[in-house]
Amino acid sequence: MQGQMWSYIIKRMLLMIPTLLGVLTLTFAVVQFVPGGPVEQLMLELKGKGDAAVSGAESSGGGSNYRGRQGVDAERLAEVKVLYGFDKPPVERYFMMLKRFAQFDLGESYYQHQSVWQLVVSKLPVSISIGLWTFFLTYLVSIPLGIAKAVRDGSRFDAITSTMILVGYAIPGFVLGVLLLVIFGGGSFLQIFPLRGLTSDNWSELSMMGKVMDYLWHLVLPITASVLGSFAVITMLTKNSFLEEIRKQYVLTARAKGLTEKQVLWKHVFRNALLPLVTGFPAAFIGAFFTGSLLIETLFSLDGLGLLSYESVMRRDYPVVFGTLYLFTLIGLFTKLISDLCYVYIDPRIQFGAGGGS
Repeated sequence: MQGQMWSYIIKRMLLMIPTLLGVLTLTFAVVQFVPGGPVEQLMLELKGKGDAAVSGAESSGGGSNYRGRQGVDAERLAEVKVLYGFDKPPVERYFMMLKRFAQFDLGESYYQHQSVWQLVVSKLPVSISIGLWTFFLTYLVSIPLGIAKAVRDGSRFDAITSTMILVGYAIPGFVLGVLLLVIFGGGSFLQIFPLRGLTSDNWSELSMMGKVMDYLWHLVLPITASVLGSFAVITMLTKNSFLEEIRKQYVLTARAKGLTEKQVLWKHVFRNALLPLVTGFPAAFIGAFFTGSLLIETLFSLDGLGLLSYESVMRRDYPVVFGTLYLFTLIGLFTKLISDLCYVYIDPRIQFGAGGGS
């Protein structure tokens, strides 16, 4: 068993290499045809045209007639190309990028003058705060609720809770965030919660308990806006998984042996029904560190990874774009491997290398 497991892990890790190369190669190729690269962006800024010129440049075509290059001294343009490494052909730049990534060197931002690693680490506190609280609250509420709905399938409780979570699922998080700010954030009604940020201006002056309460106080509105739509998927998945197990033959056999409903549910149904949910834990947990909602972060003035990714794409900050893409793709591939290993660990009937890859 141990030999099969290590063989499977090595095989999966080797398969990650072409997958990662494919993602990076496709993205690099597409980027070569996108107008308004970092050279043109900087030249526009140097000419003092500001954001209006940038937005106008984005709508124009690329190449030598690109609006950002008009009226620019050729020598100055050449200096900027050398600064960003665009004096080299695309193929050479591509292999240089792969060499850096093989050494886990993600490069340095064109505009923020920091390494990509430093930028990612600096934005993580916001994304971790939103992601982890959303993850824990979603599972802590949805799994017990899904079990209760399965046990009471077809009852009034089941119908009312289904309606409530589906209504919550139908409301976009951004719209809910605006509504929460209007009602509770000092809009037209109450001013209970703060409008922006994760901490108050006087956070450093607060006591330890005061800092904790201030942090939680700032999280209430953005977490509520983020988590409400997540309840429906996990709750209904839990309910359907438990219903499927409850209707199986081994449950009828357990009942025929005189076991109580509580014993049947927790000793027999619970482990099998939670398999689809437990195997998704690694992906959901790791993803909580690196996923961020751009709209939620913008609405509540939270400077996280979602906002960093958006600004990097808009400003054509290619080191940040490719560096974060490489990092997140690598994490995603390893997370998928961990999920498969968890599935085999939880259900010993699954064999390594059998079937579709578990």
